[in-house]
Amino acid sequence: MFDAGELRLVLLLLLEAQPRHGYDFIREIEERTVGAYAPSPGVVYPTLTMLEDLGHIEETRSEGPKRLYALTAAGRTQLEEHRAEAEAAMARLVALGAENSRIETGPIWRAMQNLKTVLQQRLGAMKDKQAMLDVAEILDEAARKIERL
Repeated sequence: MFDAGELRLVLLLLLEAQPRHGYDFIREIEERTVGAYAPSPGVVYPTLTMLEDLGHIEETRSEGPKRLYALTAAGRTQLEEHRAEAEAAMARLVALGAENSRIETGPIWRAMQNLKTVLQQRLGAMKDKQAMLDVAEILDEAARKIERL
């Protein structure tokens, strides 16, 4: 969905409006895409950690156990230097949402994300070469069936 560095810029852009918790980013992006895309926590939280390490965001006081992030002066500078890229990435999200509203691709995106997640989980632990070949065959068969639709 994002090119290298674009998620960082989108998160900075979202923080410009108000401080947010991690899941707030996920929900906001999902809302802007009308359910077509929601970044996984496994992508968002490491990106937030990276932004914090870079000094672009900081944790602020929060009610409850959730970490609340806010933009720092360095983060504002980074965003200003790359505002066009951040806004272009956000515009793509909104366009994806408009397209999703028009043709209702949400279930397909959800299924693709499920497939991606299960492949990452299973293939990382899979040591059996035959099992890997079986997974490849299943994926190839699914591709052939989709092509025939």
